[in-house]
Amino acid sequence: MEQDWKNGGFGIYIHWPFCESKCPYCDFNSHVSLKIDQKAWLKAYLKCLENASRKTTPRLLNTIFFGGGTPSLMNPEVVSEIIDKIKSLWTVSNELEITLEANPSSVEAIKFKDYQLAGINRLSVGVQALNNIDLKRLGRLHSATEAINAIEISNSIFSQTSFDLIYARQEQTIDEWSAELERALRLQTGHISLYQLTIEQGTAFDSLYKNGKLRGLPTDDHSATLYELTQSLCNKYNLPAYEVSNHAKPGSESKHNLIYWRYGDYLGIGPGAHGRVTVDNKKIATESERNPEKWLNAVTNEKMYENCVNIGPLDQAKEYILMGLRISEGISLSRVEKICDHKIKERKIRYLSDLGLITINNDRLFVNASGRLVLNQIINKLTEDTFY
Repeated sequence: MEQDWKNGGFGIYIHWPFCESKCPYCDFNSHVSLKIDQKAWLKAYLKCLENASRKTTPRLLNTIFFGGGTPSLMNPEVVSEIIDKIKSLWTVSNELEITLEANPSSVEAIKFKDYQLAGINRLSVGVQALNNIDLKRLGRLHSATEAINAIEISNSIFSQTSFDLIYARQEQTIDEWSAELERALRLQTGHISLYQLTIEQGTAFDSLYKNGKLRGLPTDDHSATLYELTQSLCNKYNLPAYEVSNHAKPGSESKHNLIYWRYGDYLGIGPGAHGRVTVDNKKIATESERNPEKWLNAVTNEKMYENCVNIGPLDQAKEYILMGLRISEGISLSRVEKICDHKIKERKIRYLSDLGLITINNDRLFVNASGRLVLNQIINKLTEDTFY
């Protein structure tokens, strides 16, 4: 068990919790603040990294990911100092992937080159839609023209560019999504994330939905048709799905997200950040204080700023199955057994295989294309009532 995390690798996630505005669909830990003391935040991040390094060294670091919130609101100098600190604390891979999420507004796109000089080598642009009506509905502050310009600028600067779109939106027809997605795919990035709109609890959209004011949402059948169209068009442009919502040209997959899905170790640094890290042969789940000011004060004053919980072997195996079945390569059955000393019940595997939902290839179990629409049910079937 001590070395199981090496099957997935090791990454660091840095959470910047601030945004210019709160999008109505977003349930991430993001906050609007008019005044941010970036020097104080930098100092806190560096202190957290130093604390974390004492638990995790020596090990090889594969990825760094700046997420949020809106990390492109960070000063490039802050990003640079965080990267330099990380490189001083851990041995880093020769192919270290360093991603930053960015908004495509013209003001933020101006800083792309500065981020590249700071050490970022992969940009993930939060586009969400390529028409202005839906951008407004989604609460986005940029225009479709700004989004396309930002992607083109990113392509010219970074070795890897990704962007994301939300589909199955209000009143969205098949023809409209087909045209929009083809327009996106012609932008020639190596990676694209495509998420169906979901109504998350506690969001502004959730409130509207409960009050009957969020009209025009697609039926389940229409959503399924949009999903199938998405897979077909992405395959046409050589961007197959390597994960439920993520498509990439071979070799352009997100290394950082693959650490999650392969159930590796990752540090979560920043307000509300989650982590999974192996310490003294035990897998630990970490969760940081969500409130930005409380987190900053706790770190600054050297008080407790994250909760740590041991994950038992059976729960580790369930988490591995939950994450691993999202990706096209699936899971290793022998690894499941090594983690928890139990096998997945053969009758469960046979039942799902007979339905054409999963495939077994030697030691690998993966979900077929027909199973992706019922992935949650497959995971529940494999993990319910334990394995034995």
